[in-house]
Amino acid sequence: MKRFLLAAAILPLLALCAFGQQRRYWSVDDWFRCNLGPDTPKEAEMRAAGLIDIHDLDSTFAVKMVYCGPYNFMGHQLYHGFTKAMMRPELAKKLVAANKQLKELRPTLNIIIYDAARPISIQKEMWDAVVGTPASGYVANPYKGHGLHNYGAAVDVAIIDCTGAPIPMGSEYDFFGAEARTDDEANLLKSGKITRRELDNRLLLRKVMEAQGLKKITSEWWHFNLMSASEAQKKLKIIE
Repeated sequence: MKRFLLAAAILPLLALCAFGQQRRYWSVDDWFRCNLGPDTPKEAEMRAAGLIDIHDLDSTFAVKMVYCGPYNFMGHQLYHGFTKAMMRPELAKKLVAANKQLKELRPTLNIIIYDAARPISIQKEMWDAVVGTPASGYVANPYKGHGLHNYGAAVDVAIIDCTGAPIPMGSEYDFFGAEARTDDEANLLKSGKITRRELDNRLLLRKVMEAQGLKKITSEWWHFNLMSASEAQKKLKIIE
């Protein structure tokens, strides 16, 4: 009986993986529905500021905007009035290309977007909550400059498998600690803080993202920038 129940639980997952290999492109409907439908007034405002929705270019992209709900490091919903992954068009094009390359390398894997354009008002709310704490090193100070999210020129991403589950990266998304860093991974591996598999997964993500010219940062394995902060300040406008 136990074997029968185990088989019953495993067979749908096997079928799901097989289907993913055959179809290659998963619809975002399979996982997340909160960001579908026409633009909200805030999304229309962001679009008027020069941003686009990633689904304008690829409707199959997996998106789960973490700050649209309460399950984030702040412990409450931060984004109101928008749920779509809005970003600069050139960033969206690079993300689509990176996801295509990932699927060519590993057909059952997909990039998932956790965060994209972030209004400066939200950045201030984040900073005010972490200032004076160890977490302040992981949040851009909006009073001394602006993070790339505030220009729509940064994205937070991970990789999910054919069941929609994130593959292991050595830390959770938005983990504020050494395990999330990208500049000391050899020592993290040597000390057992991350595994070889987790490091390989990070390297796979960086491979497809950096192949499109996107830039990693040292403190967060999930964060990639379209350009430098100084370049963004000269070329782009802050998202209000």
